[in-house]
Amino acid sequence: MSILVNKDSKVLIQGITGTQASFHVRRSVDYGTRVVAGVTPGKGGTMHLNVPVFDKVAEAVRETGANASVMYVPAKFVKDAVREAAEAELDLAVCIADGVPIKDMMEIKEMLRGAKTKLIGPNTPGIITPGEARLGIFPENIHRPGRIGIVSRSSTLTYEAVIETNRAGLGQSTVIGLGDDMLIGMDFIEILDLFMKDPGTDAVVMIGQLGGTFEEAGARYYKSLPDKKPIIGFVAGNAVPFGHKMGYAGDVITKGHVTAQDKKDVMTDSGMVVVDKINDIHLELNKIFPRND
Repeated sequence: MSILVNKDSKVLIQGITGTQASFHVRRSVDYGTRVVAGVTPGKGGTMHLNVPVFDKVAEAVRETGANASVMYVPAKFVKDAVREAAEAELDLAVCIADGVPIKDMMEIKEMLRGAKTKLIGPNTPGIITPGEARLGIFPENIHRPGRIGIVSRSSTLTYEAVIETNRAGLGQSTVIGLGDDMLIGMDFIEILDLFMKDPGTDAVVMIGQLGGTFEEAGARYYKSLPDKKPIIGFVAGNAVPFGHKMGYAGDVITKGHVTAQDKKDVMTDSGMVVVDKINDIHLELNKIFPRND
């Protein structure tokens, strides 16, 4: 099992004819992802990478039954791309672009309130269910099918968490990069809720970073659960002194006055096992799921 995407997901690519999109779509198709359509205004009726291209998302959905999208569009076009995805009632949209204006993201958040469409990102590597579907830019070769869910605010450290679950011999059910920006779509609460309900996920690795209060909110949600799966947590930024500005957009919210230790304390209080070093994750996983080899 998995969450949000699997081998049956029908994926359309917004901005499919761009250079970066072409590179990653080709890799996703080779991985086995069902890419059924592309959307590039003005290029409808053509083919690209053996995929039919449409002018509008709604048209692509109507003709192909697509239920998820990946947006390879510049930041200034993200708001329009999300609007199209929401109006077409896609289940999921993944936004790779970084630097989406805050004003646009505020409008996007309001736009998606009560909508069917869930947004991952912006500024995310995407989502991957190993062996089934890759939506985004994940280095697919490091992933192994398994039963550990991974959700992360740090794009690069997501890959480290994947390697740690591999070292534990457990692999991943689904891996999600929430995105590094100040305002994002889905958050820890929503993703943890899905993992807790997923019969194919036995435990979760949660990676946080300085800036914002997403980790604290996720921890409070986890603490409130009467029944819960184990979570191994890590927060990047241990060596940063109190008040230091990291440069992450999310750091603006707390003005630098929430340390990694503050976040770790809240996560520990919730019942999560929090490690000081990311390469200790596999050790904690092996305590929960002892290896027989």
